[in-house]
Amino acid sequence: MLRLTSALLATAVLAGCAARGPAGLDLDTSVTAVSQASRVRSIVLHYTSVDDARSMQLLSKGKVSAHYLVTDSGRTYRLVDESRAAWHAGASSWYGNIAMNSTSIGVEVVNPGWTEGPDGKPMWHPYNDRQLRALTILLRDIAQRHGIAPENVVGHSDIAPQRKVDPGPLFPWKALAAAGIGRWYDEAGAAQHLARLQSQGVPDVVWFQEQLQRLGYACPQDGVLDKATINALAAFQMHYRPALHDGQPDAETAAIMLAML
Repeated sequence: MLRLTSALLATAVLAGCAARGPAGLDLDTSVTAVSQASRVRSIVLHYTSVDDARSMQLLSKGKVSAHYLVTDSGRTYRLVDESRAAWHAGASSWYGNIAMNSTSIGVEVVNPGWTEGPDGKPMWHPYNDRQLRALTILLRDIAQRHGIAPENVVGHSDIAPQRKVDPGPLFPWKALAAAGIGRWYDEAGAAQHLARLQSQGVPDVVWFQEQLQRLGYACPQDGVLDKATINALAAFQMHYRPALHDGQPDAETAAIMLAML
């Protein structure tokens, strides 16, 4: 009887491998091709600009969504399965890829973003330690499972600099990079480049445009310091030099760019 039961179980397992699919289709899934990779190429970080309850409502019932929501307490929700596209990126581009919704994982973090300060200037709100602990665990897992390159862990402002500023200048890109998540620059190399540039002068606008494009940003290539170029440069600065992100070409920004492979 034991041998018979084992044989029946083995037959059932083999049948399951050989006959999955729509009714009437003999679909065999017992062979898996070696030449394949994940469809996911990037992780895009956002802030919600509203509180936990409103964030959940908007992202689960509204016309936008994200794969994950990290709440104020650090509790993390998966709202869209990773095998499906979430509607989080909008019109965007990264290294020329404009299909960001289809090729990325969207992660929203509950944060007010900015409010107007007493002086009329934006006052940015920090992320808390509970959120950052949860986010570090989540991002490391996603990046490892999908083989995501460091330069493809980005902010909404990086992929849509003409429309978006999230996750803002207080997002801890440097700390995440130190934890093995995302891209950062060689700070010692940047210091050397800065010393040279301070004596030689700042490169021209077309040089900055070329560097932005090299580093993934959609940017005009016409040598004109127009609004689109300023916005792209400000997005880069917000990510790598958040203390000053005015979108103006300067020696420190150029030094950081030169220190990035």
